[in-house]
Amino acid sequence: MNLTIETNKCLQAYNSLALAATASHFCCVSNYQQLEKALAFAKSNNLSVMPLGAGSNLVLASDVEGLVVYVDLLGVMVTEETDIPEGHVDVTFCAGEDWHEMVLYSLKRGWYGLENLSLIPGNMGAAAIQNIGAYGVELSDLLVSLKAVDLESGELFTLTNHECQFSYRDSVFKQSLKDKCLITEVTLRLSTSPVINLAYPALKGYFLDRQEPLTATMVSEAVCSIRRSKLPDPKELANVGSFFKNPVIPATKFIELQGKHLDDGADIPGYEQDGGAVKVPAGWLVEHCQFKGVRHGSAGVHKHQALVLVNYNDCPASNNAKDILDLAATIQKKVFADFGIDLEIEPRVYGFI
Repeated sequence: MNLTIETNKCLQAYNSLALAATASHFCCVSNYQQLEKALAFAKSNNLSVMPLGAGSNLVLASDVEGLVVYVDLLGVMVTEETDIPEGHVDVTFCAGEDWHEMVLYSLKRGWYGLENLSLIPGNMGAAAIQNIGAYGVELSDLLVSLKAVDLESGELFTLTNHECQFSYRDSVFKQSLKDKCLITEVTLRLSTSPVINLAYPALKGYFLDRQEPLTATMVSEAVCSIRRSKLPDPKELANVGSFFKNPVIPATKFIELQGKHLDDGADIPGYEQDGGAVKVPAGWLVEHCQFKGVRHGSAGVHKHQALVLVNYNDCPASNNAKDILDLAATIQKKVFADFGIDLEIEPRVYGFI
């Protein structure tokens, strides 16, 4: 139950962009008692608290003055409730569990619904903050409730799916509860019989010539294959996956843009959304503005996927975080100039350059 507080801790190994920011104070918590002690320490020393999971969706733009709490809460529990619909199971995952490992864990136990979200980097707790989604499924489709700790009072509280205020890559944890709590566990409602979801075009196309009956495991493997073909492994080339959100614009503006760019051969792709809106792929916008493969100091746009900014970490004199954010700003400026669309950075940026 002892808690170790480290000072001047380098966080390079704790974020997938491999940025060498330093935390003035750092600790790892693997149980609630340690978490309570960490919050008490922060309060008595007047330190802000920054929860940290796998670090796969953040940009450490500067050193962190405060207590970084690495969340290593582990465990999986089947919830015994009487009101769970037949053919389903409610499973509670502690926040420190690796997301992809839990997808595989669930498949082995005959719990289905997560397969389209295979290979998404990060941990269970952060998945709720981001409302992760891929290939036609979002976390909000599956989440029943979650528990979190108030960073100020140390009190544990529960939020339902509705109270999490989920939307596209957004939640209450990015709004009114931003920097105010630490998620400790999430409860998902999974199916006990396979539900094959091939609504997403790329996934449907993957199985176009397959004749044999599909299984949930096959869907998971297909998603992994598609993701690996498009996205670099952060362990081999530092990145946070998609760096920009896919912008959602009014249908009228989308039609206007199609007409405006008809002469330059830009066949702008778009996907209809609820409420008369259209989602435009951010990667297409970045690539059309000719940023694919572009370098800026230690930062670059991935040569195979324009939506991914990477840290080559090969320019010793560079401020890698500044290189990445400067490149992102250049891309945003060009996309807005050409299309009148504001690209929003998807990962959380901590600190200032």
